[in-house]
Amino acid sequence: MPAPGEGKGHAAPAHDSTAYEGILRRQSARESAARTYARALPIVPVRARGLTIEGADGRRYLDCLSGAGTLALGHNHPVVLEAIRKVLDSGAPLHVLDLATPVKDAFTTELFRTLPPALADRARIQFCGPAGTDAVEAALKLVRTATGRPGVLAFTGAYHGMTAGALEASGGAQDVRVARLPYPQDYRCPFGIGGPRGAELGARWTETLLDDTKSGVPSPAGMILEPVQGEGGVHPAPDGWLRRMRAITAARSIPLIADEVQTGVGRTGAFWAVDHSGVVPDVMVLSKAIGGSLPLAVIVYRDDLDVWGPGAHAGTFRGNQLAMAAGTATLAYVRENGLAQRAADLGARMIGQLQSLAKEFPCIGDVRGRGLIIGVELVDPEGAHGTNGLGVHHEVSGGGAGRVDAAGSMHTDHSRSAAHTADGAGGTAVPDFSSDPLLGEPLSTPLPAAPDLAVAVRDACLDRGLIVELGGRHSSVVRLLPPLTITDEQAAAIVDRLADAIAAVARSRP
Repeated sequence: MPAPGEGKGHAAPAHDSTAYEGILRRQSARESAARTYARALPIVPVRARGLTIEGADGRRYLDCLSGAGTLALGHNHPVVLEAIRKVLDSGAPLHVLDLATPVKDAFTTELFRTLPPALADRARIQFCGPAGTDAVEAALKLVRTATGRPGVLAFTGAYHGMTAGALEASGGAQDVRVARLPYPQDYRCPFGIGGPRGAELGARWTETLLDDTKSGVPSPAGMILEPVQGEGGVHPAPDGWLRRMRAITAARSIPLIADEVQTGVGRTGAFWAVDHSGVVPDVMVLSKAIGGSLPLAVIVYRDDLDVWGPGAHAGTFRGNQLAMAAGTATLAYVRENGLAQRAADLGARMIGQLQSLAKEFPCIGDVRGRGLIIGVELVDPEGAHGTNGLGVHHEVSGGGAGRVDAAGSMHTDHSRSAAHTADGAGGTAVPDFSSDPLLGEPLSTPLPAAPDLAVAVRDACLDRGLIVELGGRHSSVVRLLPPLTITDEQAAAIVDRLADAIAAVARSRP
């Protein structure tokens, strides 16, 4: 059910449909082929408040994209608007490069109040360009300067931004300076087993790569990771694995960079996602929600890394006063109102409801998330074969089961192992690789990803007044990033609309 006054069919002020269509037509004609969200969401927002967006066509939508996680408090929250008005009314300069101002001092003070104490006690902050990708570039430059080493360790499935260095760390470009490591996940575990054992194998692989003098990977300048891979398909890292990465890097004097651009400010159920594991990184990359809906990006790092010279990383728009004021208000509101715990409780409830839904629909391969970053992976339930990530294929079938992993993250999946399969030529049996006697457990064989199905579900959600987006390696994961301020009623409406969209798409499939 929609929340009061929201959703499809709600009466709204009359709008000029010709003007609405003209705006979309001109955007398509004038803007570049690189535009993204506009292709999937053919709407023209004109008003917004909290969870709700009103389009120029008069329809209202529940926004579970939230500016790709930027809007911790939703659209136009009163405390954010008041903070912006206060700066505008004060006559303070809006553009000050990197000069000190009362607004900037208040932001830095509030931000440091939320950081892991062991980092805050000796932290330095660098204000970067307005986007998170620029902060990633700054972090890579920082550790390379401090260590004198060029290489970087990153993880498969990562997303750190769209500038050159960030793309290299994300796997979007090839650079010999970046060594990629396996990121732990359950449903499509690269080792075929998932869970704590899969994470352990990944950690051992990392140690071996760093300690083997013939691995081809020299000692790196740093390791960059996301505590929850967001764009990569919503994969929460197990807490034990994060602690292991911290121990591995500390023992080898490798700075650990935590990319908290999408996971920070309460979204995962802790103020910062690293707080779940108690890990204190050497560098934190922060953006999105820290600007309270306006562009702001910083890195916070250990003081002994602060060896770069003046101007080593600069930018004209490092002093965004309105963003700092909005960010201070957002950080304080999340902290003072316990919204991180609210995200943990509400997220667990929503994930549980979606896990129940997965038992009804075999096209839901996995439900996973932490707090209010949630992913629903859609699969082909008729797929005859899956892959365990090692290139070995096995026969699979559905049958969902829910679980909570060692990180406290929740999952449900449709997959099983099989004893054997046959080749495509004449049904000849091939060797049984479905279990490994050394591991003592069966290999996971997930169903094939279904990106076309995911697109159909996303479109069906939009028809029902729910904005979602897709992620994951195959763009087959429906991602939910609602504001931390949503009510219980709104959370139920989100799940109901998504469930209705999945049911409609499932019924329409042959």
